[in-house]
Amino acid sequence: MVLKQQKKDVTNQVVGKLRNGEIELFLDNESIGKIKLQENLDAELSHHFEVDQNKIYQHVTVTEGRDAKYTDCDDGGWC
Repeated sequence: MVLKQQKKDVTNQVVGKLRNGEIELFLDNESIGKIKLQENLDAELSHHFEVDQNKIYQHVTVTEGRDAKYTDCDDGGWC
C-alpha cells in the first residue's frame, strides 16, 4: 500500500468566530488559524444586524416588565 498526500477542499466546513479584532477559524471545533481584521471593520450585514467595536449585534424585539406577555388578539378579544 502506498500513502500519498493530497489536498482536500474543506472551505464549506470552516466556521469563523469574531474575537478580539480577529476571525478565529475552526474545522470540526478544532482551531485552524485566524484572520486579523483592520481597525475599521467594514461589514455588510442583513438589515437587523450591526457591528460595533468588533462585536456583532442583532436587533430584536423583546417584552419588558414582570410577567409581560404578547398575544395577538382581534377586536372582539379572541386570541
